[in-house]
Amino acid sequence: MPPMKFVVKKAWSSGGCGRVGALEMGSCPGPIETPALLLSTRKGLPHFISPDLLTSLPSPDSHLLQISPLHFLEGLASTTISKLGGLHQMLGLHQYGMAAVARDSIQCLPESKGATKLGASFETPCGRLLIKPKDYVEMISCMRPNIWATLADEVPAWVTDKRNKTSVDRTVRWLDDCLALNPVVGSVFGAIVGGTNLDERKRCAEEVAKRNVSGYWIGGFGLGEGIDERPALLSAIIDLLPDEKPRMISGLGLPEEILEGIDAGIDLFDSTLVANSNFHLLNIPILVNVFCDGIWMVSVMVHRYIYSLTLGGFALTFSLDKGGNQYNFQKSQIGSDLTKINLRAKVYRKDMSPILGNCICYTCQNHTKAYINHLFNVHEMLAQILLEIHNTHHYLTFFHVIRESIKDGRFEKFRQTFIESRRAHQEREAVCA
Repeated sequence: MPPMKFVVKKAWSSGGCGRVGALEMGSCPGPIETPALLLSTRKGLPHFISPDLLTSLPSPDSHLLQISPLHFLEGLASTTISKLGGLHQMLGLHQYGMAAVARDSIQCLPESKGATKLGASFETPCGRLLIKPKDYVEMISCMRPNIWATLADEVPAWVTDKRNKTSVDRTVRWLDDCLALNPVVGSVFGAIVGGTNLDERKRCAEEVAKRNVSGYWIGGFGLGEGIDERPALLSAIIDLLPDEKPRMISGLGLPEEILEGIDAGIDLFDSTLVANSNFHLLNIPILVNVFCDGIWMVSVMVHRYIYSLTLGGFALTFSLDKGGNQYNFQKSQIGSDLTKINLRAKVYRKDMSPILGNCICYTCQNHTKAYINHLFNVHEMLAQILLEIHNTHHYLTFFHVIRESIKDGRFEKFRQTFIESRRAHQEREAVCA
């Protein structure tokens, strides 16, 4: 498999570090522009989109998949996957790039209390498991992803400084162990942790930057840190990393957080959920941002953004205006907060319009809100399939709009307009509630 190549094409220089790059991987049909979204998967495939329907998503933007090697512990043995030719061959996804990260946000959660000097601990469908660097590298070698992040000891925001220091020491040591094992597959992304401790974040970034890696994976976000803490943490990390190598992050999922990460200089994002206050309707454990008495309050659990939206019956409808203006919401309806609509709501039973009139996704071009509402009412899985196609297409288009704003030199204005207008709307919603 040809090695990954990355080049920075356009950097936003007016105060921020946002940039447009091109990522080339031998399995992809062409260069993928960054900042880009990695599609979350379950055992190598998006939760509700089958391989034949992946082609309905924008190409090549949709050709980046994030996988967790731990998902495969309850299925085929790693050696069997290797004999089949790796994940690309086994899944028949020959034109897709795969990025392997040990954690995900639903089934393989980092468990800091169970980690030891020998390996990282995860809550998985097979129970709590201790994953050692040797075992992890063996899984990677068998699965043959294009990119893989080294093993990390991620910790939540509330641990002590001593535990943060331990997590950095272990993560750097496991990075050296992974490199010493010399796997010949994929491009290695060094893991950077340190929790909310600024000094430990810097120390980890400095140590990882000294190693011979192809890029960087920034972990430990979306685990309870405050929104106000993130900019300083991200800046401290990015300032110490070389410009010519790509940076990937897990734990930032909301549009506002994506913009914050891009402004800091992040290139690759997973579709992790950090949701707003209306997501209690999903009845799924999530991280919730609540606006209360002029302050954004944060609780502590995480889920995948697009996955959670789809499972709850929500369709993304926030504006993709090139200026970032979020006052251009579609007309208020029952079951809608004007950034997304709940297609389970009775109001859509006779609605023969598409989810969004100007959307060119497969779902909006071929089906109506009434049909999707009917599918939910009769418990047809096709409802989730059509909804995930729309939500993924909408979010990929959001990334395209961001890249165009960087190329045109108006990213900062786009970011400020988007965040301020969206926040003003959410504050009005909080007052009305």
